[in-house]
Amino acid sequence: MEQKNSYQKIYEVVRQIPKGSVATYGQVAVLAGNPRWARVVGYALHVNPDPDGIPCYRVVNREGRLSDAFAFGGVNQQKLLLEEDGIEVVDNHVDLMRFQWKKLVY
Repeated sequence: MEQKNSYQKIYEVVRQIPKGSVATYGQVAVLAGNPRWARVVGYALHVNPDPDGIPCYRVVNREGRLSDAFAFGGVNQQKLLLEEDGIEVVDNHVDLMRFQWKKLVY
């Protein structure tokens, strides 16, 4: 049950990432309530039950790199979806200074 609860918290955070922004795995982990969940975020997004409602493509690594094996749609799909959101992708990389979600943790 713990795992399901953690996944639900992760999905709630990812649903909030606005169009035109990305978040890192670590950022999602912190916002979901546990800074040690970065890897769990990856697992949760890999089994995303609602790709249309949970925009997992807006999550990148701590350096702004896109996933090499994007789970939904294959190679380059994450890049295409981010570009549709207005996010510039250069060399499989997003500029976090420009595009990282500025969500604060309270």
